[in-house]
Amino acid sequence: MNDFSNFKMSDLIELGSILRRLGTNAKSMEEAARRIVNCLNDNLTTRSTETGKAFALVRFFKTHPFGTLDPELRESAKSILKDHSVSSEMKCLTLLASAGENPNWNSRKNSAGHKAIPLPNEEFVIQFPMISQLVNQFGLKVSDVLRPNPKMILELEQKTYNVFHVSDALGSPIIPAQKTFVEPYGIKSVLGFGSVLPSGDIFAVIMFSKIHISHEIADLFKSLALSVKMAVMPFSAGVIFENQTQSANASEQDFQQRITG
Repeated sequence: MNDFSNFKMSDLIELGSILRRLGTNAKSMEEAARRIVNCLNDNLTTRSTETGKAFALVRFFKTHPFGTLDPELRESAKSILKDHSVSSEMKCLTLLASAGENPNWNSRKNSAGHKAIPLPNEEFVIQFPMISQLVNQFGLKVSDVLRPNPKMILELEQKTYNVFHVSDALGSPIIPAQKTFVEPYGIKSVLGFGSVLPSGDIFAVIMFSKIHISHEIADLFKSLALSVKMAVMPFSAGVIFENQTQSANASEQDFQQRITG
């Protein structure tokens, strides 16, 4: 693929074709998501950085009900909520996969504060400018994310969403961790894209670029949301996390041992 600085429609078509196939033979949405962030991180290259990669960090998030998260993720969400009440239906923006130049960024389990971000109400979401702007720039209402209306899910699912784009990340009030992330890692722009799944949950791929991304290039990524959706949609009502498949396999092995022992 050509230098990302000169990203073209032909590159978009090639990348979309690759992304659509990344769910094949995956056993969970987490596995498919990890393939997706690794693909974007590895294939979007540039000659203008020391690593040869255009992005310092690529992450895949999905909203997920608090009550169905594992204990570690629930604790992570509760540590952010502090005094807010918790309900099992509360949506959490949950990190499914991560890839980047810092070794600690290559596993979702190493994330310090983004494993599961609770979204209890509109007022709380406003406290996270990047999340609220992402929702707004996608063309969604915060209420669509927090409380997806069953009557509206099909309509939302069929919609084509805009991209989330911050052209100048340095000094932007939308992008957090300016001193600890944006400045030391030379983040120039931020780009995100996503869609609504049949479950009513949304997914978002967020990429932090070390080169400036123009509005024209950012807009091309709108169509990649469908390619990613095709890769992860088979798991929307099935296995989300890898530990679910591991638990299922362990249960099956235990069952087999009991009936054959």
